[in-house]
Formats: sequence, structure tokens, C-alpha cells
Amino acid sequence: MAHESGGEGGESALAARLRAVHARIDEACRDAGRSPDDVELVVVTKFHPPELVEALAELGERRFGENRHPEARDKRAAVGRDDLEWHFVGQVQTNKARQIAAYADCIQSIDRPGLVDALATARRERPLDVFVQVGLSDESGRGGVAPDALESLVEHVLATPVLRLRGLMTVAPQHVEPARAFARLAELSADVRRIAPGASALSMGMSGDFVSAISQGATHLRIGAAITGERPMRQ
Repeated sequence: MAHESGGEGGESALAARLRAVHARIDEACRDAGRSPDDVELVVVTKFHPPELVEALAELGERRFGENRHPEARDKRAAVGRDDLEWHFVGQVQTNKARQIAAYADCIQSIDRPGLVDALATARRERPLDVFVQVGLSDESGRGGVAPDALESLVEHVLATPVLRLRGLMTVAPQHVEPARAFARLAELSADVRRIAPGASALSMGMSGDFVSAISQGATHLRIGAAITGERPMRQ
């Protein structure tokens, strides 16, 4: 899977997809009057084997996203590199918080006070980067705090010294134009920065909508299939 062939000059299919995504990121940044250096790519490797992460690391990628425990734990252990950054981007069950906090460098899906408290107990000494996930619709299964409860949750995170609030995250609702959803998150971010000036990051944009996300100020993109290719069949 990680070493598909077929690109020009011996370039693997994986390398070709990665290069194409970076080219689209660069173009979108130029169109938005932004520097590509201001946008970080998190490659989501759900259901893919550790070998794909290793191949992407050899191609220069350093940030990887997972949304299933224990797959994320096992994959990080199998890869065994200290120079990679692992983001947990899926919903976190409170009773799994301690286990996830043991291996994640960043959790992008903080959406309730109970999870904040569980992570604070799990990471008493080593700081953990976090994003607060905002739900911009009533769609079930996507997680996220409601916008009207966002400020209270942010204050709860800020009162927890072991958690470092990086910013906000969202998944664009299926029935809303992505650019509108991303613009809404940017508006909420401006509100949050009044009480948390350093929490300026915006994690938004996936394979199908990252160009729109960049136009609205995304700093972190969570891209999977556009780079990794079709997900393998689950065992």
C-alpha cells in the first residue's frame, strides 16, 4: 500500500498524490494572499498500516492524525519514531482519555468539561496541546461543543494548566457550504482570542474542502484519502 508505483520517473503513487496536494495547498495560499508556511498538514492515516506512515515520513511529512483508539496507539508504537507528531482527531470517550493522553502529542477534539478534567488527571506533568472542537450543526456522530457553550469550555481549558489551548477545530456539516462553515469558525475564533489571545490556530479542511478552508484562514489541514489513497478493507 505504502509503496505503490506508477508515477513519472519512478515516483510512487503515494509520492505523486502528496506532491499534488502540496501544490494545491500552495496555490490556495497564493490565491488567499497567505504564505504556505502558515498552514500545517496533518496526514490522516485511519485504517492504513504503519508502513504508510513510515513512507510518508521518508517523504518529509511529520504530522499524522488518527481518530480511533487503540489503532492510534498501536500505530505509533509500531512506527517508533521520535520525530513525528501524533494528533488524535476523533471523538474521545472519557474512559479512554488516560490511554489516549499517554501517546497523543495533540488532541483536536475537546468538546466537554468532563473530558478536560479527565485529561488533566491523565497528564499531571507533561503538557498536552489541544483544540476545542466546535459543532456547527446538529448532525449526530461528529462531536463538538455548541457555539453558545464555547466560551465556557474554553475558560475551563484555560483553567487547566497542563492543557495548552492551540485553537479551534471543526468538521464542515454535510448540508452547509464548507466556506460558510469555515467562516463561522473563524468568527468564533476571533471571539475566543479575546480571552485566549494565543489560541489562534484553526483546524479545518479535509480532502474535499481544504481549499475553502485555506481561504477562510485554516492553519491546520486534516487530509486523508487525497494523500493516502483508498482505505484498505478493515480486518
